[in-house]
Amino acid sequence: MQVNGSMNKVYEQSGQRTRCTIDRLQDWLRQVADKHQGQDVMFVCIGTDRSTGDALGPLVGTRLAQHGLQVVGTMEEPCDATNLQSRLSALRDHVVTVAIDACLGHPGSVGQYLVSHSSLQPAESVGLAMPEVGQYSIACVVNVNGPKPYWTLQTTSLHHVMKMADEIADAIIESFLPEPSINTE
Repeated sequence: MQVNGSMNKVYEQSGQRTRCTIDRLQDWLRQVADKHQGQDVMFVCIGTDRSTGDALGPLVGTRLAQHGLQVVGTMEEPCDATNLQSRLSALRDHVVTVAIDACLGHPGSVGQYLVSHSSLQPAESVGLAMPEVGQYSIACVVNVNGPKPYWTLQTTSLHHVMKMADEIADAIIESFLPEPSINTE
């Protein structure tokens, strides 16, 4: 994956990924939410509950669904390699999609987010050919890429994955849900 410039900026360049921390992810999500205000936005949270590292997507999806956001992929009904194509074909054409998936990366990238104004390729690190997903994407670097990616995902720290999932879900909820109105009467 290609990484752009400073971690203090989010660039809107099609096809490229920008590495960022949670603060910059929040800014990026606000940009996306502002651009698509009033439109249907669907979060496609890719992964499985059968692999610690790959559970990030369903964990995020579950939290988003609990807050009433439109989601494909939760802990109860994951969106994974076995059903990705059928789940994507059921999406309406006019829905804006944001894909969220775990990935493996360089040691200095672990714990960071790769955001893009374009789709992502699920299961790329484990060599599977899956369809591209999303008009926007967030890839979360949960561990170091190495010679045994399946094993690496299986042995990734659940604490680390849950922390990242909570950060992403909180950032999305804050960006996409209107703040409750305060009654001053």
